[in-house]
Amino acid sequence: MTLSILKKSSFSLRSGLIATTMVALAACGQQQSNTEDPSAQAPTEAAASMDVNVYSGRHYDSDIVLFDAFTEETGIKVNVIEANGDALIERIAREGEASPADIFITADAGILWRGEQRGIFRSTSNEMLEKGVPSQFRHPEGKWFGMTKRARIVIYNKDMGLPEGLKDYADLADPKYQGMICVRSSSNIYNQSLLASIIAHEGEEAAEEWARGVVANFARKPQGNDTAQIEAVAAGLCRIGIVNSYYVARFVGSDDSEKAEIGEKLGVLFPNQDGRGTHVNISGAGVMTYAPNPENAEQLLEFLLRDETQGAFALGNNEYPIAVGVEAEGPVAALGQFKADDLPVTNYGINQPTAIRIFDQVGWP
Repeated sequence: MTLSILKKSSFSLRSGLIATTMVALAACGQQQSNTEDPSAQAPTEAAASMDVNVYSGRHYDSDIVLFDAFTEETGIKVNVIEANGDALIERIAREGEASPADIFITADAGILWRGEQRGIFRSTSNEMLEKGVPSQFRHPEGKWFGMTKRARIVIYNKDMGLPEGLKDYADLADPKYQGMICVRSSSNIYNQSLLASIIAHEGEEAAEEWARGVVANFARKPQGNDTAQIEAVAAGLCRIGIVNSYYVARFVGSDDSEKAEIGEKLGVLFPNQDGRGTHVNISGAGVMTYAPNPENAEQLLEFLLRDETQGAFALGNNEYPIAVGVEAEGPVAALGQFKADDLPVTNYGINQPTAIRIFDQVGWP
């Protein structure tokens, strides 16, 4: 396996990454991964000098392909354990000084903040990481760094049309959109981070008023993940949905005719283009406080942020590259360019407790 696989066109790369993953895992067996049980046995010889141990809340075959490419280039073996982000934080905290974890990777700055509160990250001073990741997408003390980006966008049923006057997140609370909105539960970290950003921009009172207005406009009680919202909007069960961009890209770029047909029924709105810009979140990673192989960990993070790997890393989940100067590829690029909110994502964690309290107060299930 070589880095040449990372330079294919966007659509062939996506399928090539997954196919190569299956072959690599079957032939080499180099990664140890558990996607169900966060208490699974840790990699053996965890402190081996030529290993790096990744606890990952991301579950994408394309990540494993990149880890394989890193191993081929450096000789450093990558051991992977996959589970829910919060479960992995708990595991790392419980393992303490004995933890074999070198890197924790997860989706959403709000979960990174939870890990930070548990003390699992060490501060990392690394010129390449600091240069490659814009300051708004990394911890000010180097405890974690954004690896990819995603936007929280509004979708609508094309046949029904974009409701008149809908441009910004604030508009979603307008009573004229009563009975139109499908969205996930308030327990979902993506919604918590969106509300946390509104708190940062507009204050608690305005954020509560917004959340209360959105609840009044629900087409149904929140249920399912972002895929469920997309399917509901396409079916006309609701006219508007709030989802992450990569979920939409999965349908738009799908080789499955039924999924692609659903994607064709969706219109996309990037909110707040005349103001602060669309809410953007990250997948991010940091080096662990008790990492047995911190130098190897930094080397892997550097590898994932290189120009020739960033595109593939982001494309594997239809996200946007975070490294300066690397352009988006594939289905997510087809959604169009947009102005992004430049709010530091650390605010999503800082305001998370307040966001959760507001959701409870307004009755957002």
